[in-house]
Amino acid sequence: MTSTARKAPWILARSTQAAIAAAAVADVFRAAAARDHHLRHTDASLHKSGFIFMIFLYLMTLAIVLFLAWLARSRRNAQELSPQASVPSRGWTIGAWFIPVVNFLVPRQFVLDIGRASSASWEQKRDTTLVNLWWVAWITHAVVLVVGGRVAPGSMALLVVAEALMIAAAVLLGLVIERITALQSAALGATVPVAPLTQA
Repeated sequence: MTSTARKAPWILARSTQAAIAAAAVADVFRAAAARDHHLRHTDASLHKSGFIFMIFLYLMTLAIVLFLAWLARSRRNAQELSPQASVPSRGWTIGAWFIPVVNFLVPRQFVLDIGRASSASWEQKRDTTLVNLWWVAWITHAVVLVVGGRVAPGSMALLVVAEALMIAAAVLLGLVIERITALQSAALGATVPVAPLTQA
């Protein structure tokens, strides 16, 4: 028997990374199709834009579900690895992403808390910077989309900026997932087996 039965969620991590990458690529095609329809306003462009949007929506939904499942699993492992560490509750880990304003601030801190609790090998400067870069790219992408849609809909410059940020956020999140999962894998793998008690 070992002192822990947990394992790092590598399969879930890989599935999440793949879904995030697919959603990011689909978003590029979605944005291009939306701009094309904005400029042309034809039935063909409307059909194409709607079709690509549905594909993006399915992929994005899958990516969100997998990411939240990975985050919840990682939170549970982090709590087991560092019982005294400050990690969010199971419900709050998921719920904070769906509360307006809160979801612009709190989830980043949750990911940092889980990363720090996962291993003493968490490097404050490098790993925190990685999480911060991902979060800045993601939030800036959202802001550019909203502002661009109101100020200059159909702008190629804003489309390029927004999609570059989307791709950057996807790559950085993939690296965050990789880092935290690797830290947990090493920490859980280093757990010392508990020897059974022998009777005198």
